[in-house]
Amino acid sequence: MSRTIVDIHILHTVPPSNLNRDDTGSPKTAIYGGTRRARVSSQAWKRATRTAFNETLDPAELGVRTKKVVELIAQRIAEQAPELAEQSESLAEKVLTTAGIKVEKPKKGKNEEAEPTAEVSYLIFLSARQLGHLATLAVQSERSGTVLDKKAVKEAANRDHSIDMALFGRMVADAPDINVDAAAQVSHAISVHAVDNEYDYFTAVDDKSPEDNAGAGMIGTVEFNSSTLYRYATVDSNALDTTLGSPGASAAAVGAFLRAFITSMPTGKQNTFANRSLPEAALVTIRDRQPVNLAGAFEDAVVANEDETRLHRASTRLADYAREVDTAYSQKPVASFVLRTGTQTEPLSGLGNPVTLDELVKAVESAVAERLGATR
Repeated sequence: MSRTIVDIHILHTVPPSNLNRDDTGSPKTAIYGGTRRARVSSQAWKRATRTAFNETLDPAELGVRTKKVVELIAQRIAEQAPELAEQSESLAEKVLTTAGIKVEKPKKGKNEEAEPTAEVSYLIFLSARQLGHLATLAVQSERSGTVLDKKAVKEAANRDHSIDMALFGRMVADAPDINVDAAAQVSHAISVHAVDNEYDYFTAVDDKSPEDNAGAGMIGTVEFNSSTLYRYATVDSNALDTTLGSPGASAAAVGAFLRAFITSMPTGKQNTFANRSLPEAALVTIRDRQPVNLAGAFEDAVVANEDETRLHRASTRLADYAREVDTAYSQKPVASFVLRTGTQTEPLSGLGNPVTLDELVKAVESAVAERLGATR
């Protein structure tokens, strides 16, 4: 069966920033090609992408990943059946337990008077519709006096998946039969060049200190770097279609992911650096065999010179490498699109149809819907 794989390759210059910190507060890095590179973890950009969905998608199409799922189901039980509000938490616990998901009450805090609401011991992903389905079953069981049916409860938790769940997957340790395979994969973003972290020494003045007091109320340092990142993600549209059950819905999910992944940015230290920027270029390809990460173009770190900027050299590297890989492995994309700004990304222009962001999303959605519909 012909596959429909959407690959997204991005060149993104970020000014001084600390997008993604390690346990010491330093910007994350990685050794690649023998040199240290700036790095932003896949988890950080997945989170940024999911957050961006809130700006473009209906909340009913999204899910929530939390330990506090008992509280969420209880709220829906109380909304559906106000007479059951006082026992809504116990009913929510019961329906989750029936699904095979263990819940437990966290330890009571020193200053807490009421017993805390039970929680799941790990983050669990449920769509807005699944939360409603589980609440409905709990209400029906209580009103009718019948025992919750395990099969029905599991089915309620395993249908009407949200777009973000279908893209990023769900793993339930206690009930692996309701796991959802992720249709999207996101690589760790790395700089195309070598990076050395720098330190900003800062002081803060106490507004209430005497005017003749030359001392600072606070001093400190913050670590940062600046870089041109190569970012990559891929979406298996066939896997997405299996989860969502509709070519149209799957195509819309791909479009939403495209827009959110391209334009989003992790929020680490953004108040300190105001580093929010948009990519200089995005190459999007539709493949019918397998995803292809092009990070190999930058295994040898890019170095700018007097005649050529780092971004221009990176664009040339990416364009040349993409052509070489496609030729060597006979894997020419089914379709290619190039979104770019400025003259420095001109080397990428020959790799695909030139598009704006809106045109890109529309074209990819249309191609994905057509290909998925043809394979049904």
